[in-house]
Amino acid sequence: MANDQVPRYRRAFRRTDDYAPGAPKVKLVQEELSLPLSPTSVLIKVHAVSLNYRDANIANGGNPWPVLPNGILCNDAAGEVIAVGERVRSLTVGDRVAPITDTEYISGRELGRSWLAADEDGVLADYLIFDQEKICKLPVHLDWVSAATIPCAGVTAWAALKGMSIGQTVLIQGTGGVSSFALKLARAAGLRVILTSSSDEKLQRMKAKYPSPPVLAVNYAKTQDWHQEVLKLTDGVGVDIVLENGGASSLVQSMQCTRRGGIISQVGYLGKQDHNVLAELVPLIIDRRVVLRGVNCGSKYDMEDFCAALSATQMQLDDIIDSTYPFSQAEEAIQCLWEGKVMGKIVLRL
Repeated sequence: MANDQVPRYRRAFRRTDDYAPGAPKVKLVQEELSLPLSPTSVLIKVHAVSLNYRDANIANGGNPWPVLPNGILCNDAAGEVIAVGERVRSLTVGDRVAPITDTEYISGRELGRSWLAADEDGVLADYLIFDQEKICKLPVHLDWVSAATIPCAGVTAWAALKGMSIGQTVLIQGTGGVSSFALKLARAAGLRVILTSSSDEKLQRMKAKYPSPPVLAVNYAKTQDWHQEVLKLTDGVGVDIVLENGGASSLVQSMQCTRRGGIISQVGYLGKQDHNVLAELVPLIIDRRVVLRGVNCGSKYDMEDFCAALSATQMQLDDIIDSTYPFSQAEEAIQCLWEGKVMGKIVLRL
């Protein structure tokens, strides 16, 4: 793209940081792009932005970590490179790309972190500038909407299921974006899936969507000792791995239905965070030899591996898309997510 054709401004949704019920959570602004590009940076035209629960949580003041005041929301975007710095070697104009969620997490050995939409501005904008090191190429067989779900929800599910083998059993909590991705990947990998939700309707919809082999289901709202139901479904042994989404409110029960030596991938904190319920935590970890690992998305290498797997299998992701909105309706999409009306992913089209 010639220099005189490079856009000078972008539209972006910045948080209002007004947490009052009913108050707008984002505001559309126009701002100047940081041009000219630095030698190793690329300019991306965004075609789709995917929402995660953390976006609605941050917009409503619920994030447990500090965030940039009035920052730009979202960390999942898919777009095309339209201009590159003079020293960019790994990318060219026309490449389909997405920034990584944690821009300091490249190989998996880094000690720091910098999350999009929290420590730095996110991607809810029509143009983005990133260093080439913080960008991954996307599978070419996916449309923009599907591709936009990869960086956070997709890579988190991929990282959370690491180390699993065909024939093992995974317990997946909930029917949101990461959980829907994990269910799809687990089935493709030959794992048996036990799914939990507080909604019979959502469980039935998931079972109907994936009829063979059947998804086993437990409604944790109707069954207080839901871990006992999971144990029954595994002949008393327990599951091999848990995709743990609740946090303090569900972690002990998750351990109680994980086999000895099993793995819990802690990916979320959606439940009530009452730490008084964790009195049994340490004894259970020791007794059941459970490996509890925190998963805050994944590294750039994880994302590259995941994209390679998607390309090799030509896997489609349409079935994890709950709904799409135009870019102009970001406020409505965030509110829909916050109200828990979603089963899968919400994506904004540009």
